[in-house]
Amino acid sequence: MAYNYLELVNDVNKRLNEVPLTSSNFAGASGYYADVKGYINSALNRINREEFEWPFNHVKYTETLVVDQSKYPYQANAKSIAFDTFRVKGDDVLNIDTRKLKILDYEEYLADYADYEFNPTDYADKPMYVIRNRDLSYTIAPPPDQAYEVVYEYYKLPVNLENWDDVPTIPEPFRWVILEGAMYHAYMFRGAVDEAALSDKLFTAGIADMRKIYINRTEYARSTVIRS
Repeated sequence: MAYNYLELVNDVNKRLNEVPLTSSNFAGASGYYADVKGYINSALNRINREEFEWPFNHVKYTETLVVDQSKYPYQANAKSIAFDTFRVKGDDVLNIDTRKLKILDYEEYLADYADYEFNPTDYADKPMYVIRNRDLSYTIAPPPDQAYEVVYEYYKLPVNLENWDDVPTIPEPFRWVILEGAMYHAYMFRGAVDEAALSDKLFTAGIADMRKIYINRTEYARSTVIRS
């Protein structure tokens, strides 16, 4: 069975003994069917709100720096940026090795390097620091003197499913969790309060299972001693 928006909606239809939709009538579905489409997105949104850093929403992005430009906006779909992942990509032509950028506090940047912003050409050099700004942007310091590539990782904001063949970011083994989340709304709409409560309980338990698998982890000790 395919794993897409159409089949997720039909999972609900089958549970309620309703006629399944097809790819040809999905877009124009109205009434009850339009509601079910909304229930699926509600379930997906609830799952995605439960954690900022679900691994299935992970993105690795490459930003090509502009000479003398220090400030760069977040990607429009970025929910949470992992600032400890910023690194400059090694490039023989640009004479730079791959290096991790150090995180610099915004206040420290203003105290020690404020002139970078107003006279970037005077300080242009290979990047060493990344700064989390107060707005939805970050700063690379010193201002780049060449078009270096900076790689970093973030977790994206998922978008609602719209077309029948759209596939959610949530892995298919947890399709049943999406179904229970949608069934809660479907049962509530029909006034089946007991069935809704059971689906909500299963939905919540399913999210907890996902968290155990994808989020909870045992950290290991790592020496911070600098070896010469």
